[in-house]
Amino acid sequence: MSGQPRIALVLGAGSARGLAHIGVLQVLLENEVSFDFIVGSSMGAMIGGLYASGTNLDLLEKMIASMNHSVLFDVNLPRMGFMAGKNISDFLQLMTKNQNFDDLLVPLLIVATDLVSGQRAVIKQGSLARAIRASISIPGIFKPVHQDGMVLVDGAVTDRLPLEVARQYGADIIIAVDVTFGEGKQVIIKNTLDVIMTSLDIMQKQQFDIISPQADILLQPAVGGFSSRDFDRSNEIIELGRQEALDKLPLIKEKIKLYKINPGG
Repeated sequence: MSGQPRIALVLGAGSARGLAHIGVLQVLLENEVSFDFIVGSSMGAMIGGLYASGTNLDLLEKMIASMNHSVLFDVNLPRMGFMAGKNISDFLQLMTKNQNFDDLLVPLLIVATDLVSGQRAVIKQGSLARAIRASISIPGIFKPVHQDGMVLVDGAVTDRLPLEVARQYGADIIIAVDVTFGEGKQVIIKNTLDVIMTSLDIMQKQQFDIISPQADILLQPAVGGFSSRDFDRSNEIIELGRQEALDKLPLIKEKIKLYKINPGG
């Protein structure tokens, strides 16, 4: 008996390195590798959310390469974060066309962190832009998002690569993209953002080592030499995502083929 696997694409956190997700998505779509839903954390939530809302990936790549990224950051008196986050919220509302989760072309789950409970928060309804804004809210940098009694910050705090979420929501095959813990990672400490992001990486490394075997196919683009601030090198990062996806494409297709022959085997 043959079966059709339920495939999840899990896109991990990684700030600028997460732009590699664009390249991965491009290759999967070009080669007709479909997935049933996306789970995204932090930058993975942003790229996954923009794609699910109908954003053209090629146009997105060109826009990121040409835009002045500083316009997204609005310095705020440091009450809960140095950035108020209004500019990036406006950008997200524009890019997602103010869609809610129910409007999306592809089902999407977004992972953030609730400071009140100290637990992972999985967002799957309401405003897409607001959910992405919560998932990318680096603690101390962006003002948190208050929602339903929760104080939400970056998904990377509790779940940088949300494999368990994908499995909990019924994935038979998980294609996961990690942009943090691959080979050749370099530690670059030049400012406050680097300190915070590197600290989050260290906190998550042990968890990653434990959960990463849950991925049926793990893609790790060679972006270790880039810092979390290298948005001006987007073309290079996206291309590395493409290269990794092309390298793993035979494995992905073989995994899907074997599942159809022997479901759950």
